[in-house]
Amino acid sequence: MVFNREELEKKRQKNKKRRRIIWLSILGAFVLLIAVLLVYQFTDLIVPVPQGADSSPQPGEWSMFHHDESRSGNLGTGGAQPQGNLKWTFTTGAAIHSSPCVVDGTVYFGSQDHSIYAVDAATGAKKWLYETGSWVESSPIVVGGVLYCGSNDGNLYALNAQTGAKIWSCNMHFTLRSSPAYANGIVYIGDDDYSLYAVNADTGKIRWHHKTDNIVVSSPVITGGVAAVGSADGLFYTFNAKNGRVRLQFKTNGATSVTSSPAIKDGVGYFTDTSGWVYAVDVRAKNWLWENKIRLYWNVLYVYGVAPKPSKPSGLLWDYSLGFGIVSTSSPAMSGDVLYVGAGKNVVAFNVTAKQVLWTFNTNDLVLSSPALADTALYFGSEDGHLYALDKATGAKLWDVTLGDIITSSPALADGSLYIGCNDGKMYAFN
Repeated sequence: MVFNREELEKKRQKNKKRRRIIWLSILGAFVLLIAVLLVYQFTDLIVPVPQGADSSPQPGEWSMFHHDESRSGNLGTGGAQPQGNLKWTFTTGAAIHSSPCVVDGTVYFGSQDHSIYAVDAATGAKKWLYETGSWVESSPIVVGGVLYCGSNDGNLYALNAQTGAKIWSCNMHFTLRSSPAYANGIVYIGDDDYSLYAVNADTGKIRWHHKTDNIVVSSPVITGGVAAVGSADGLFYTFNAKNGRVRLQFKTNGATSVTSSPAIKDGVGYFTDTSGWVYAVDVRAKNWLWENKIRLYWNVLYVYGVAPKPSKPSGLLWDYSLGFGIVSTSSPAMSGDVLYVGAGKNVVAFNVTAKQVLWTFNTNDLVLSSPALADTALYFGSEDGHLYALDKATGAKLWDVTLGDIITSSPALADGSLYIGCNDGKMYAFN
């Protein structure tokens, strides 16, 4: 077939137009894909965080590790304050690291004798015990008449809080030392298999789990639909609480671990690492694409002077060193703008607005117990075997009591009484 010159030109123009349309379509699809990825990465429009996904104790109760869903460690104001007078002791068969919770006149806690206990808060009389397959170092949470607690046998247990009868157990194979959080019918807990788990509170079925790069003994916080937790890999993580999608992986300074639990206030997570740094991180922040991998090379290039100084990591508002080499695994308590945290052999009061230490109180051994607040007083235990009460404003000692061994359990406060476990195998109650 023979085409004249005019027909050939028309055909060439038509093919050129078709190629232009194809390339524009490909470019448009690529731009749309990039736009979708940006929306996905930097907004919550495609995968929104669940709203109203918070839990809280009843007024006057201490229903979970460090009191409430924000892990504030703060009972609030009003009511009588403990004065260090022994009310009762309850003896178990081994050391108590688990921190108690107090709900509806009952003290719940675990022991290294493999058992979870329920004890009458007024008299110290045993109500029930449930025996697990190993040490119980996790601290229980009680929600809606159900107790949830991890065990070193690798099981998360749901027990009837009144009777101790097992409702279900969920096996995660590795040690559970993290203390659970509860929100919207889901129980969240860290595991020594390097994961954070979300478990259906009614059935005990795993909803999702996400791996980190080391053990998770930090106790998660659920706030505004976000699950926040630290890991011994030196990272502070946030996840979509509903589906486990990672939002933020914040890298702490140096080769450190994050074993403390964050205290949350106004969308900011305050926590420490094992090198004594205090961090303030926006828990709603998200990483930009491949941020931590790019930042690793960026820092190296900056050191060699061939790249500008890296910007602050996503989420970081500020950080502050309490001192080189100070071990800090205690979880901070918070009152107003002041953070109270164990740091080495000390307890430190730190103003998060002024970013300065207000006072320091020294004990004779490590403070691994997490401080608790009630009205104007701060309470904590030390490995020197003392339970301390300080004036929270000045750090002046109000009183101290010597217990029978080191103290790593954290105090719980309710109805004018203080409850704390000890490595001598006893649960103590003071008023």
